[in-house]
Order: sequence, then C-alpha cells, then structure tokens
Amino acid sequence: MSVKSAPQTHTANADLAGEVDRLLAELGVKRSDYTEGALMVRTPITGGIIGRVAEIGATEASGVIDQAHAAYLGWRLVPPPKRGEFVRLFGEELRTSKEALGRLVSIEVGKIVSEGLGEVQEMIDICDFAVGLSRQLYGLTIATERGEHRMMESWHPLGVTGIISAFNFPVAVWAWNAALALVCGNSLVWKPSEKTPLTALATHALFERAVNRFNEAGGDAPQGLAAVLFGGREIGEVLVDHAKVPLVSATGSTAMGRAVGPRLASRFARALLELGGNNAAIVAPTADLDLTLRGVAFAAMGTAGQRCTTLRRLFVHESIYDSFVPRLKRAYASVTVGSPLEGGNLVGPLIDGAAYHAMQRALEAASAAGGQVQGGERIAIEGAADAYYVRPALVEIAAQTGPVEHETFAPILYVMKYRDFDAVLELHNAVPQGLSSSIFTNDLREAETFLSARGSDCGIANVNIGPSGAEIGGAFGGEKETGGGRESGSDAWKTYMRRATNTINYGRTLPLAQGVKFDVV
Repeated sequence: MSVKSAPQTHTANADLAGEVDRLLAELGVKRSDYTEGALMVRTPITGGIIGRVAEIGATEASGVIDQAHAAYLGWRLVPPPKRGEFVRLFGEELRTSKEALGRLVSIEVGKIVSEGLGEVQEMIDICDFAVGLSRQLYGLTIATERGEHRMMESWHPLGVTGIISAFNFPVAVWAWNAALALVCGNSLVWKPSEKTPLTALATHALFERAVNRFNEAGGDAPQGLAAVLFGGREIGEVLVDHAKVPLVSATGSTAMGRAVGPRLASRFARALLELGGNNAAIVAPTADLDLTLRGVAFAAMGTAGQRCTTLRRLFVHESIYDSFVPRLKRAYASVTVGSPLEGGNLVGPLIDGAAYHAMQRALEAASAAGGQVQGGERIAIEGAADAYYVRPALVEIAAQTGPVEHETFAPILYVMKYRDFDAVLELHNAVPQGLSSSIFTNDLREAETFLSARGSDCGIANVNIGPSGAEIGGAFGGEKETGGGRESGSDAWKTYMRRATNTINYGRTLPLAQGVKFDVV
C-alpha cells in the first residue's frame, strides 16, 4: 500500500484538531480539559492526535463514586415526573447541539456523517422515551388470599449506576443507561472507552447545562449526580468493585464480561452485560433479493463492521446462491471507502491498527480453512498515512469453522450455502454468542419458525431487515456469551430499580397465609 507524504498527513491532522477545538468550545468544554492530560486521543480518520485528557487515579475515582452515592440519596427523593423533567431538558440540550456532537462522534470514532448524527438522535430518542416512562414506573396490585388485606409491588431507586462504554457507540449506549437510570432515581458514574474521551467530555458538558437549567427553574439536582472517570482498566475495576455501586452496565468484549461478571457477583451486585455478537442472517429461496442486498450491505459494511450487531455470517440457500452472491460481491467491490466526513463515502476507517491486524489474522485463518477471500486490503487515503482504511471483506467458505465461529470486530462477512431449513437453524445457533439475527424470506412458515422457540436463540430476531440498526423502543441485548443484559426500551427500566412486595392489613384480625394457625394468649 502506498502512503501519502508526511506534510499532507500533518496538515489533515491540524485541520481536524482545529475543528475539534471549535466543536468542544461550542459544546461547553474547557480547553484545558482536553489539552493538558497524558491520555492521547487519536482520530481514526487520520491517525493523528486531537486531544490529551487527564486520567484519574484510583483513590480519586473512589471519592467521585462516594459523591455520586451522596447525590443519589437526594435524587431518589425527587418525584419521578420531576426527574423526567430534568431528562426532558437534557434532551433539549442534545437537540440544540446535535450537529456539533454528531460531528465530534464522526471525528473521534470515524463514523460517516449520517451515523454520527444518528447516534445523537438515539440519545434524544431515549430521553423522549424516559420522560414518558417517568410517569409509568408501574407496580402491580396482587390478589391476596387474606380478607381485608391488600398486596402490591412497588419500585424504588437502586443507587449509583456504573456505566462502562465501548468506543463504537461512545455516547448512545451511555444515554440508553443514563436516561433510564435518572428517571428511576439513580445517580451515574461513567467510565468511557479510553479511545473516545472527547465525546464523553462534550456529553457531560451538555448534561451540566441541563442541571443548571433545571436548578434555575426551581429543581433540585444534586452536585455529583453524574460523573465521568477517564482511565484504563484499573479505573474500571474501581467502579466494578466499589460497594456503593449496586449496578454496573458494561459494554465490551466477552473477555471483558468474563472479568467483570464474577467480580460483581462476588459482592452480589447486579451486572448488565452487553458483550460480543457473531450475528447471522439467513437468505431463503423466497427472499426479495433487492431488499436483501440493501439489508445485508448495510448490516455487514456499515460502521466499518464495528457494531456489536454487525452482520458477520450469511447463510444463502443453494437455489439462489449463484444469483445473489455475485451481486453482493459487486457491491463489496464498489462500495466507497474513505474519509467519513466526505459525502459519498459509506465506509470509514477502522478504529486503530490493532483492529486492522486482528482483521488480517482472521482473513488468513479463513483462507487457511479453504475460504475464498475478496477484499480486506488496506486502502491508502490522502493525508491519512497513520489511519487504517480497509475494503470490506467477503469470504465464501464451505463450513462454519475456525474464524467463522468467533467475532472479529471488522468488516468481514462469511458467506455459506445451505439446503435444509432445519439444518441452517442449527448452524445459525451453533456459536457461543447470541445478540442479533435475521431472516430474509416471504415464506410465513419460515418467518414464524425463525421467531419461535425453536428458531433464533438471539435476543434480537428480525424478518426482512438486517440484524443491525435497533430502535430504542425495544429492549436491546442478547443471550449466551452476549451476556443476557437488556438496555433501552420495553421494561429494561426494571434493572435500574429495586422491587418491594408490600402487604397491608386494614382489618382487625390477623389471618396468616396458607392457613397457618399461631394463636397466643
């Protein structure tokens, strides 16, 4: 691969660094917060440095968590609809700053412009959802066997919610947790990815704007209601091990989950884990192939294959394989790869060199297993000699073996031929991960079977859309090595609260349940 000259790269880096300065100033971040630290922040667009953020020490981090606990003790007493009003104000701040924050997401993560804006829209959407939820934290009235008694359940705030987020959705996943946790009466401590601290700084600045507006209008948002901890694994361990953090929501690799889960279990804290996904789609004989092509292309190549819901395995029926797969290969060969800030490009860079090298190792393993590899090569981009742009790879392979069984966080799609529907369902489920899945079919029986108890074993199962691009209204999460956690919509809010069952005796006698007699004189 040929690379461009160092002066061109330096100029491109300087231009982006200058734009980051302007964006962060607009978003309310002090310049010293991102220029005077030891943690270097690089944009994957050029590979250049765009900031330096100060990391926190373990002792200081523990103190921040103690302050968040003190904030929780006050926030839990604020009526839920009033907490919802605060989240509404935060959503307004996000709407006002959508363009700036979305642009910053694109620069720090390498997402195309529409995806950067879309991530902020997810934040806005979950705020809207949470505002309504603040008046719908329903319990139940339960039938009781005892006369003149009433039994019910009620839901109460839980405590400090710890949030550990990954680089690929640097602010949306935090918002999924934060908006719900806030209306549920909890405080927040966020440990963002070391690769994306600038978007965390910007989000926290917008949060503080909402706090000021809320308090100026007569609200009572306590100091320390939300905090951000910048640092590496040791800071994450402080958050996971702290006795005053009853819930940690952690997004990342399965290996990370294996480390976090037992530590939380050892102190009986809750774990909400969103881990790896090795997502698959089935293309059945009756599929609309034009629709399927668009669905597969976005799911497999969007965000440069760096979504947890990215499509990584594709099973195509033998009767349509020779008509569909060549079309898909042409789409792979022609998709535009380049700076995500330039209109027309659909695939931006990988996050860093480690991601590129992991992709190359997977492709080498696939080739050794008999796979036919198209794409995967590094692409030279002017002014980006230190960045890692790649052409998405399509691998035709006979069996689900070797690297096909593992998640590689890069744009690799393994394509396999199938004949029997029951057999392909078994293959679909025969991986350790269980996040998202889809089937493309116009056969009602196939579609309903895929959604049934003997169908997909994933937390998300779709028909005639790809496995990526979830909306906030549904609960997001998966099974098996994906971790079992659920965030965002539906009744995911219950994870952020504690349940109490209450029995009230409004009579003058004391009947015992199950007919027990215990009369004393």
